[in-house]
Amino acid sequence: MTARQRIAFQGERGANSHIACRDVYPDYDAVPYQTFDECFTALEDGAVDLAMIPVENSTAGRVADIHHLLPRPAVHIIGEYFLPVRHQLLGTPGSALDDVKTVHSHPQALAQCREALRELGLVAVAAADTAGAAREISEAGDPSRAAIASRLAAEAYGLQILRPDLEDEEHNTTRFLILSGENLRAASGVGPIVTTFVFKVHNRPAALYKALGGFATNGVNMTKLESYMVGGEFVATQFLADIEGSPEDSAVARAFEELSFYADYRILGVYRASRYRERERIGARAGL
Repeated sequence: MTARQRIAFQGERGANSHIACRDVYPDYDAVPYQTFDECFTALEDGAVDLAMIPVENSTAGRVADIHHLLPRPAVHIIGEYFLPVRHQLLGTPGSALDDVKTVHSHPQALAQCREALRELGLVAVAAADTAGAAREISEAGDPSRAAIASRLAAEAYGLQILRPDLEDEEHNTTRFLILSGENLRAASGVGPIVTTFVFKVHNRPAALYKALGGFATNGVNMTKLESYMVGGEFVATQFLADIEGSPEDSAVARAFEELSFYADYRILGVYRASRYRERERIGARAGL
């Protein structure tokens, strides 16, 4: 009998990352790890076949630490998934909203519900992940403590929903990257393609401006550009970027050729764009 394939996620069962794994790879065994670093290590060591890693949220911004882990040489991005996130305020059975004084969850979840927590007058307490916070609340049995987590976590740990859909913004969505130990690149022409890469510009005047110029002059749309410090040096900045298109496309190839004159770069993944992107684009046009 062939063993089921495995996909890693950070957190505990019932976390939003677990939900994303079930949505995209329902036939895989979803394997929880305590930290993102452990997920990456498991992928590198072959303990799992894939990893589902959150990178950014439409309300709270990018997920801390992921940018430093993505450039690891044995890890490749092979896909993306956008998960609409609905946060539930969970309490112990029989408790009431008026009993609650503190709310425990992952910092991202707390940030996505900041205004709601302020209006309720509740104190936010950071935890390792959403589902783990739900489990701890269940085990403590203290009606003054609540958790922000998913409906799946409420079912898993026997908690009741004190306030549904606590997120501040209706559009609250988390983007996940699907990682593999194999460098599986989508072929050009199979549909809309995203290429993700990191680069570090040479220490020359206007190097960043010139490095990005090739994408503009070749008509390549850059949908994401973020900078972050590397090695604890204020002068050593690395950039993470997403563009539309494949390195197999002539315009993208020319843009990367120009980039190489002004920066050192590495492509992290070439993968099919999620259909969510097109729905967002249509929605944005309709709102004009």
